Amino acid sequence: MQQFPAVGILGPRQIGKTTLALQIAQSISPEPVYLDLESPTDLDKLKEPEFFFEEHKDRPIILDEVQRSPDIFAVLRGVIDRRRRAGHRVGQFLILGSASLDLLQQSSESLAGRISYATLTGLKPTEIDASRFDDLWLRGGFPNSFLSIDGNSSFTWRQVFISTYLERDVPQFGSRIPASTLRQLWTMLAHIQGGLLNVSRLAGGLGASVPAVGRYIDLLEDLFLVRKLQPWASNAGKRLVRAPKVYIRDSGLTHTLLKIKDYDDLLGHPAVGGSWEGFVIENLLGDLPSWVSPHFYRTSAGAEIDLVIEAGNKKMIAIEIKRSMSPSASKGFLIGCEDVNATHRYFVYAGTERFRISKEVTAIPLKMMIEELKQLL
Repeated sequence: MQQFPAVGILGPRQIGKTTLALQIAQSISPEPVYLDLESPTDLDKLKEPEFFFEEHKDRPIILDEVQRSPDIFAVLRGVIDRRRRAGHRVGQFLILGSASLDLLQQSSESLAGRISYATLTGLKPTEIDASRFDDLWLRGGFPNSFLSIDGNSSFTWRQVFISTYLERDVPQFGSRIPASTLRQLWTMLAHIQGGLLNVSRLAGGLGASVPAVGRYIDLLEDLFLVRKLQPWASNAGKRLVRAPKVYIRDSGLTHTLLKIKDYDDLLGHPAVGGSWEGFVIENLLGDLPSWVSPHFYRTSAGAEIDLVIEAGNKKMIAIEIKRSMSPSASKGFLIGCEDVNATHRYFVYAGTERFRISKEVTAIPLKMMIEELKQLL
């Protein structure tokens, strides 16, 4: 924030952007101007945006839900440049949005060199009481879901969220996709959580064209609802899997789409392994620096690493993920580690203690693995 005049905060709706904005507002001097662009009253104030910004040129301005008014970016570029020339170099705007930069750029001018971006995640294991870890996995990281008074209330909140997102939020991006079609696709992705993405098969199930389903998945990815994890493909001497793996990013939404209401249902569901893998991966990738490259590794011969984190200085971190209380590195994982020349090898499991399961592989709980990555990177 010290180098850029505006900071964009991106992430799904209701995941904490507004709360963050209000907390920042209380700590900034002079007191900033806050505009919620979902509010018709606040939106009216920007009918003549340049005049409004000039009237408040000595105060920081917070623009919440900026995707509601993407045309504002063209105006911001000139305003920021004029403020720079007047000596206001940093801290001019805090911009909050519910869609990725790529999606917003379809209808906005670039603010390259004028803005820095940060992506908010949901609640993480490092931010909650350890006794509620299973609740976090079951309910997901949306604060309103996790903090609900009981499981039924949490499940109902997520059902409403999904319907609202499909029926109200998606159309605002100009996407004429029937909500029922997108819900069906989203549910199909939940059933293959952590599996290889086969767009042709999904298209057949939906009765839609392959290009159309590809666009739908890209939209879900832009909205921070789906993550595509690309394969690591630097080993030319191996027959590698080339398709990406696909995950619904919030575990609570995954379970809602699969109609999993409580913890016992989750443990007995066929998707429990994929759900755990997705939950771990999303928490590990949430705070990674932008220069780090996450992948998975799989060969036709059976070598497989659930998560490969390629960092600088010849650092290659290999992570196997299994919901087990008795972790044991698989043969495929060990072969994969040799293939990618892994410098660090971990097995993220469901226990609470850290210990070595071999000379080179460490079993480690998710919360400790999050902290471990901060130290390594």
